[in-house]
Amino acid sequence: MATIRYRELRRRYELDGPEKTVAHLSEALRENQLRPEDFSLRDLAEGLVPDGHEWVRNLDPRNDSGVRLLEASDGVDVSAFLNVAGQVVYSKILDAYRQEAFVVSKLVDTIPTRFSGEKIPGAGPVSDEAMEIHPGMPYPNVGFGEDYIETPPTAKHGLIVPVTREAIFFDRTNLVLRRAAEVGEVLGLNKEKRLIDVVIGKTNNYKWKGTEYDTYYDLSDEQPWVNHLLGNTLVDWTNVDAAEQLFADMLDPNTSEPVLMGGITVLVTPAFRHAAHRIFNAAEITYTAAGSETATRAANPLANYTVYESRLMYRRIIASGQSSGDAKEWWFIGDLKRAFAYMENWPITVTQSPVGSEADFDRDIVVRFKASERGAAAVLDPRYVVRNTQVP
Repeated sequence: MATIRYRELRRRYELDGPEKTVAHLSEALRENQLRPEDFSLRDLAEGLVPDGHEWVRNLDPRNDSGVRLLEASDGVDVSAFLNVAGQVVYSKILDAYRQEAFVVSKLVDTIPTRFSGEKIPGAGPVSDEAMEIHPGMPYPNVGFGEDYIETPPTAKHGLIVPVTREAIFFDRTNLVLRRAAEVGEVLGLNKEKRLIDVVIGKTNNYKWKGTEYDTYYDLSDEQPWVNHLLGNTLVDWTNVDAAEQLFADMLDPNTSEPVLMGGITVLVTPAFRHAAHRIFNAAEITYTAAGSETATRAANPLANYTVYESRLMYRRIIASGQSSGDAKEWWFIGDLKRAFAYMENWPITVTQSPVGSEADFDRDIVVRFKASERGAAAVLDPRYVVRNTQVP
């Protein structure tokens, strides 16, 4: 456990000012030089508030005799304490919000936007032959034409972490940090579930050129793309090859060229974790043609794939109406960054309530930290992902 010198912290606060001090503290927390658990709310208050020992002592109602009158001393400057405590609480919220269990949140891009629902234009059809410029001829312009997608409206999500007089006086720092972690986890979990629901096709919000589509269609559907492969349980490299053949037939609607894939990601349920490890990390594969007595060994062509497992995805598939047995056999392959995104109005943000609010008088809450984020999970282009299931 790190030793916090609160008097030195206060001196740096007075010399450098709140902005530099909080920025330095934020960096130390971000780089794990300090942990939120290294701090004490009571010690922070006693070290950063002028006459901090007296201020903390006054938090105990037992020190009052009769009716406590508001005096000038009640207007003590607690900004240093609140700013530092706020950074500690924010760090704990952020750690829980970004925990490793939220796999899909890390696999898709976050796109900042100022709009609640946005129309994103796509490049109009351009022939690759047009790139040849003859002497004296003008360069052609890339048009945006009528190709566009519309992303869904964003929504705000948030919770409040209260810090009571008792939490400071009795130094219930761990309790406050536990509440902060719960807030971060709930907000992160909510975002992860909304993203997973879009990835698995439980939520369909792909709107292309004014028409709404489901994210996935199989061979039985007459639609502009086929990206759902039935009866393709992940057993060996041939199942991956079957999914890759769908990508081979997937064409960009503007250029009629094959979609250009970036990094290929494989997303599996826990039931396929070991199978995926065996299939994608094997040093070589053995191929035997139908009716042939000769087996051919070759280097594993799947070595460059990146595999991720999501327990939350498995539970969301069941929540979509699938049985647990069928849900285990779902897996996805593709360029998830090209297929999906999180449209974000603002990231996880923490603000604090003013000192002396009504909550202080009514419920002895000295300060409240409000955590919120606003965004929406969106389908950008379903042609970059293939869903594989055993049953529809």
